[in-house]
Amino acid sequence: MRRYPRPRGAGPAAGVSHAARRRAAIGTSPQELDADARQGLGPAVWRIVDRSGITPNTITILGFLGICGASWLALERYWVLSSLLFVASGLVDSLDGLVARHQGRVSAFGAFLDSTLDRLAEAVVFGAIGITFAQDDMDWALAACFAALAGSFIVSYARARAEGLGIPGTSGGLMGRPERLVIVGAGLFLGGVGDVLPVLMVILAILSLMTAVHRIVIVYQASDGRTPRRR
Repeated sequence: MRRYPRPRGAGPAAGVSHAARRRAAIGTSPQELDADARQGLGPAVWRIVDRSGITPNTITILGFLGICGASWLALERYWVLSSLLFVASGLVDSLDGLVARHQGRVSAFGAFLDSTLDRLAEAVVFGAIGITFAQDDMDWALAACFAALAGSFIVSYARARAEGLGIPGTSGGLMGRPERLVIVGAGLFLGGVGDVLPVLMVILAILSLMTAVHRIVIVYQASDGRTPRRR
């Protein structure tokens, strides 16, 4: 889940050093870059990353594929294994931004790919959970699952659209993506225990929709409710 500064200006001029291009792309000095990128990982891990040649986009894709695997395990009712793979995939996905800064590969496309696959991953895992509800003839839980998915999409879209309009401060609310991942992970882990997973989907749906409304209100207040002028 990475947030990268949007690249500005034209490409680097000929003769500009790699270090200068790296600083220009990331906006920090090499010392600040190393301190930031290495904050959560040890030097030994970074040596492995450097030698492997793995790219940030590869990490993003691996995290998405892991979510797909966790969803398949959920369909097969291997709840504990599904939750463990789900959490592991989420941790992998959280590393792509660190690797991008460490390697000097911050890019607009990388941020776009990450956000897009995040949304697709949510659709896959909610879809898998919903299928299990349908198989168990739990219509109310299936409806809650779809409501949670819709709420999750609206929460993410509301923030992205507001930022595109230049309206800051729309990242608040009870149910951002990290909180949604925690609830889904807990639900998968306890999927075989009574109605815990369906109940958690209901809670997730309510809180996600409340968060969506909260962000809509923020945008409305920031824009004073005025209709944009036609040009």
